Amino acid sequence: MKRMHKAYTLKYRRRRQGRTDYKLRLSLLISRKPRFVIRRKLNNIFVHAVEYDTNGDKTVASGHSRELLKYGWKGHKGNTPSAYLTGLLCGLRAKKKGIKEGILDIGLYRAVKGSSIFAAAKGIIDSKQEVKCNEKYFPSEERITGKNAKTDMTKNFYEVKNKILEKWQ
Repeated sequence: MKRMHKAYTLKYRRRRQGRTDYKLRLSLLISRKPRFVIRRKLNNIFVHAVEYDTNGDKTVASGHSRELLKYGWKGHKGNTPSAYLTGLLCGLRAKKKGIKEGILDIGLYRAVKGSSIFAAAKGIIDSKQEVKCNEKYFPSEERITGKNAKTDMTKNFYEVKNKILEKWQ
């Protein structure tokens, strides 16, 4: 009986779909620190504090831009100010659960200066979390507060930020 040889090795499904960069994931897991995972969709921002477990990653704390509506947010949920507030919310929740430091996981997104991903990272850092990130990537203060928008969102931004800080500190 003749043995069959494999013509090729099939890559992992999530790699084939372009969803996971396993080389990057391994380098993040080697640090043994919790990861602050930031994912951006067109209309929403997700921020999770995730710890590695052999049975699968465990989400310790999370924040979603839809939750900002409970705090009185009137703006779009996928823009830079809402990304900052979502990062702040997740960072404060993680702090309550005992997480003091972590590393930033932006996944397959490209690191673009001033993007909403780095606004969320600034929110995490402003919640007193130890996360290494170069400050040159952060958006300007005007963009974070929403002052540059067609309708000035600064007042609503500070109201929501103060409500989040009151509840979680």
